[in-house]
Amino acid sequence: MAYNVWIDQDLCTGDGICAEIAPKLFTLLDDGLAYVQDSGGVKNPGGPSALVAVPDGELDGCVEAAEECPGECIFIEVA
Repeated sequence: MAYNVWIDQDLCTGDGICAEIAPKLFTLLDDGLAYVQDSGGVKNPGGPSALVAVPDGELDGCVEAAEECPGECIFIEVA
């Protein structure tokens, strides 16, 4: 099964836990907020229209990042 992930920047607290857990999927920008990224770069602006496909082998980290996120701003959807 394939999954997509996105971040709601309105809920993001900028703690960066997601980028520590899954640095291939998440990054912090100069605005202090987390964004999703893929091999094509950072999806900025973010939000629900900035979906990134979760690569093979990254799903566990993606789920852990979502569970540990204090802002509960990471959304994982079935592709």
